[in-house]
Amino acid sequence: MLEIKNLNTGYDKKQVIFDLCLKVEGGEIVSIIGPNGAGKSTILKAVCGLISVWNGEILFDKKNLNHNKPSKNISLGITFAPQGNRVFDELSVKENLEIGGYLLSKNKLNERIESVLDVFPILKERFNQFAGSLSGGEKQMLALGRALIPEPKLLLLDEPSLGLAPNLLNDVFQKIVEINKTMNLSILIVEQKVREILAISHKVYSIKLGKVAFDGSPDLLLSDKEMLKNLFL
Repeated sequence: MLEIKNLNTGYDKKQVIFDLCLKVEGGEIVSIIGPNGAGKSTILKAVCGLISVWNGEILFDKKNLNHNKPSKNISLGITFAPQGNRVFDELSVKENLEIGGYLLSKNKLNERIESVLDVFPILKERFNQFAGSLSGGEKQMLALGRALIPEPKLLLLDEPSLGLAPNLLNDVFQKIVEINKTMNLSILIVEQKVREILAISHKVYSIKLGKVAFDGSPDLLLSDKEMLKNLFL
């Protein structure tokens, strides 16, 4: 579904990613782990079109994304939920979800909102509340829900656990598994809660200094504490 070939990119003149290759197959949860500053979030930004590709290729369903704007990639089936529970605090839950479907017809938007509310019942209870009044966990559910409104084929998640209380982490990760299974949705996720994300991933890439330091089975890393430790040194 998604194939990144020899990607080089960064910000202004600072290169962050070096000849990176990565694949996501249909229906997979693929995680990206690694130390802070390794370039993990930069990969997601390049895929969704927020930063330009310097060299290499990003292919989605065999279509080249190199010069696409984010709006074009949304129309192709890629959505992005950035880190930090980013919602519009001054808007209601309903209005936040509607923003996620700005490319959809009214009937389709209403259909998609109902579908998302089935996945996140708490948002139905909070439907007319201001998003700013939600708890951290509820804001994360809203951010995930908004990203699902366009009915994507590939969901990009950047540290969905960031800022959440420990007792909420399991709820968020279980929702990600539920979304993957019930919607047959491919998910590429950057996450610092390493053991939790490895437990639900089909495949993992570890990034170090902008390069792939490991790719393969999450079970291998879970069973080899020394290897996992070295990937973060």
